[in-house]
Amino acid sequence: MNLKTIHNVYFIGIGGIGMSAIARYFSVNGKVVAGYDKTPTPITKSLEEIGIEIHFEDAVNNIPITFLSTQKTLVVYTPAIPKNHLELNYFINNGYTVLKRAEILGEITKHTFCLAVAGTHGKTTTSAILGHIMQPEKATSFLGGIAENYNSNLILGEAKVSVVEADEFDRSFLKLAPNIACVTSMDADHLDIYGENEFLQQSFREFASKVSDTLIVAKGLPLKGITYAVNEEADYKAHNVRIATGNYVFDVQTPTSEIKNIAFHLPGKHNMMNALAALAMADVYGVSLENIKTQLGSFKGVQRRFSYKIKTEDMVLIDDYAHHPAEIKAVAQSIREMYPKEHVLVVFQPHLFSRTRDFADDFAQALSLFNEVLLLDIYPAREVPIKGITSSWLLEKITTDAKKLVTKEKLSDEIIKSASKVVVMLGAGDIGLLVDEVKNKLEKKHKK
Repeated sequence: MNLKTIHNVYFIGIGGIGMSAIARYFSVNGKVVAGYDKTPTPITKSLEEIGIEIHFEDAVNNIPITFLSTQKTLVVYTPAIPKNHLELNYFINNGYTVLKRAEILGEITKHTFCLAVAGTHGKTTTSAILGHIMQPEKATSFLGGIAENYNSNLILGEAKVSVVEADEFDRSFLKLAPNIACVTSMDADHLDIYGENEFLQQSFREFASKVSDTLIVAKGLPLKGITYAVNEEADYKAHNVRIATGNYVFDVQTPTSEIKNIAFHLPGKHNMMNALAALAMADVYGVSLENIKTQLGSFKGVQRRFSYKIKTEDMVLIDDYAHHPAEIKAVAQSIREMYPKEHVLVVFQPHLFSRTRDFADDFAQALSLFNEVLLLDIYPAREVPIKGITSSWLLEKITTDAKKLVTKEKLSDEIIKSASKVVVMLGAGDIGLLVDEVKNKLEKKHKK
């Protein structure tokens, strides 16, 4: 495909975090962009602010007339869109070029030197760190989250080097052809797609085989590549770790040299591993260690990845995207590291009926690490309900004494009642849209 001949790009599911980065990319590169999404969000609003036309009702007559030319229009859709979607089927049945998000990302990046970050956890933060390191190298980075340094999921550079988040969902990352790649983790997930964990593992092995130059892997993963680890022997080893003024400071031994006193602001060993993966990728690419150190020190994080919404002596409110038991445990570990003596309340919105069913005991164990649990209903996303799989079923498995089901409408009031100094809100559904209301009510409570 020659993208230069494409005049219009229409996105179905334009508000998705990965979709919106590509939409923004095409828009700033002079294409006419429009699209559909189910509901308005801050992301769709930000796209509308740069001139992208978006509508929120699935109807063919809502497609702008400009996009009715089959020759000049490319259609991009997310796999989360249902198969009976009217607009998607119109484009498929009328001879348009219709590609999944991963396919167009592969087309954009195949003529670049591509650095890809894969893994069931950590890929968004790692790719954002790597994108920030590579920004002075004029890389263009497509991220799965909003990088705080840029307030965007797109770091726009030139067309020679790209940084991408390689998503294992729907085997999307097999559409990429990376030169340098890393794999952060390979825990069981997306079993609604893969069926069995072995098929997920095989998918990662297939991704690894597509890497043309260098594969970098977290130590202990069943893949051959350059390894990285914290406080244990590996090709890239972070050691002499200490906390100074609320930040990590550590040294890194590389295969050829050592760099000392790297400052990094995100809490938790998992985030240090993310930083180390990005460091290794950038070092293999050829960025100087001193420049890597500078960029790591100025990295501000990713929205909804351990994002502080309130951070005072009296109150802490943290917002995080964690939606898998391993991610919830990582958040719990980070909070205990930062606030070892505080009473911690977690609000969790389970994401997908199938994931809740497949990992129920692990979810219960992870949530039981907190002092108090408020559980919202399961966010269905692309699924229909599964009989017997409910939040009340999950709640019964949690061993914390202080636990309760709560509706979105009453969530703020329940949080206000709690004596917890630290509140953390977790989930990949629409829980993020409730955070500002909770923040406002907590701030009012503590002003009294």
